[in-house]
Amino acid sequence: MPKDIELKLLPEQAFDEAFIKTAVARGLGRSPESIGFIQALKRSIDARKQVVYNLLFRVYDQNEALIPDAQGFDIKDKALKHRVAIVGFGPAGIFAAFALLEQGIQPIVIERGKTVQKRRRDLAALNKSLIVNPESNYCFGEGGAGTYSDGKLYTRSKKRGDVLKVLQSFIEFGADPDIRINTHPHIGTNKLPGIIENMREAILQAGGEIHFESKLTDFEIQNGQITHLIVNEQQQIQADAVILATGHSARDVFELLHQKQIAIEAKPFALGLRIEHPQSLIDQIQYHQAVRGAYLPPAAYSLVTQAKGHGVFSFCMCPGGIIAPASSNTNELVVNGWSPSKRNGQFANSGMVVTIDPVHWQADYGNGPLAALAFQKAVELKAYQVHNSIKAPAQRMDDFITRKTSSDLPDCSYIPGVGAYNLHEVLPRFIGNALADGLAQFGQKMRGYRSNDALLVGVESRTSSPVRIPRDKILLNHPELSNLFPCGEGAGYAGGIMSAALDGIACANAALNQVLNT
Repeated sequence: MPKDIELKLLPEQAFDEAFIKTAVARGLGRSPESIGFIQALKRSIDARKQVVYNLLFRVYDQNEALIPDAQGFDIKDKALKHRVAIVGFGPAGIFAAFALLEQGIQPIVIERGKTVQKRRRDLAALNKSLIVNPESNYCFGEGGAGTYSDGKLYTRSKKRGDVLKVLQSFIEFGADPDIRINTHPHIGTNKLPGIIENMREAILQAGGEIHFESKLTDFEIQNGQITHLIVNEQQQIQADAVILATGHSARDVFELLHQKQIAIEAKPFALGLRIEHPQSLIDQIQYHQAVRGAYLPPAAYSLVTQAKGHGVFSFCMCPGGIIAPASSNTNELVVNGWSPSKRNGQFANSGMVVTIDPVHWQADYGNGPLAALAFQKAVELKAYQVHNSIKAPAQRMDDFITRKTSSDLPDCSYIPGVGAYNLHEVLPRFIGNALADGLAQFGQKMRGYRSNDALLVGVESRTSSPVRIPRDKILLNHPELSNLFPCGEGAGYAGGIMSAALDGIACANAALNQVLNT
């Protein structure tokens, strides 16, 4: 039987196969010659003192059979039956489609946005000409927001499904196999589009349907079930069940449900700014050395604290990345961040946000199901109105903490451009106060983090959905519509690519049970 062994190795040792074999043999009390194959299972960095890699290996004897890796989806040569509609082709929708095909159910996907190739042109116009296409942007289009969100694949949702199956699926369609072993795996925004295109082709070849530039505008209900989806205000699509995986920026879907008196509810979320430092500074702070070594990746960080009675935390940290315009409509300003696969940009950026609870929106927006959404919209509109464009208001970090408008700004990765402004005038007072206090605390926890070379850019407001679409805890269907399965980030049940993919699989299995037992 193979044996597992954990080792702590210096960075230059962790990628030296000969050194690893010697260290493994020594740790097991064996000779190097007796070892047949060494399989890496996990890899993480411990930088608290001397920087080391924590590694977990599985060691096989000579001629010992290897334990098979996790498998992706088996979707070939299935006799398809029934039709399940999937609204949205982000991570939840994609993996729901795979899970249905694996069980011989035909997925009918409708996606309001464009294919990756066509979507690129709209992103170029967004960045260079500051033109927002409401149906094709960083949020909407093939692969959803996940296509241009760095491709972070770590999740705390280990109990929600088969994480390795999802990772293996990404590998089979072009991702680096190292995502299986890295503690914080990511793919990179430069590689994700091609992987998403490969996934699309596999779904089509297996008999699934995908309709791009097809927006859900209405649906028909009979006897407590959806009978038809209305697409682009005219086309009807019939399906036995509907998986609603539209993402957290599809506000028109929330409004449609509310208009048709289908239960939805406001939910807490988080809102703040995006902060950008020189990557070299974050490397120095995290690795305790003047220059990052050749065997270390660009450093990341994760920060959380309580400030002024509110939770303040970093979100979607992007080493070597850029800040991107994530507006999905005109007259709003939203920023996000992403990194290429090598994370080799000169800046590190992260969301820096404050938790928003019902007490914060009730005074101005009431207790209705769209009240939190109205709060979110108002902040995005105020940020847009600073320059009447998606050019972003920005402020040096120390100036923000001391509430002083910056006289000038450092270089920034945000392509549409930034202009100096006091961000406390954009944010609700409790958010600005909590962020200023939280950032000062983070400067004490990470010596050097508080720096006037760091830049705050506003606003980071799409951390999660401000609306939850209720569903049964076991059957996963909506309590009022037995064949509607709210899914993923937009429904309030996921918070990233991995958790959305896992939720997509779970909803697909729930829809399968529903259609087969009806």
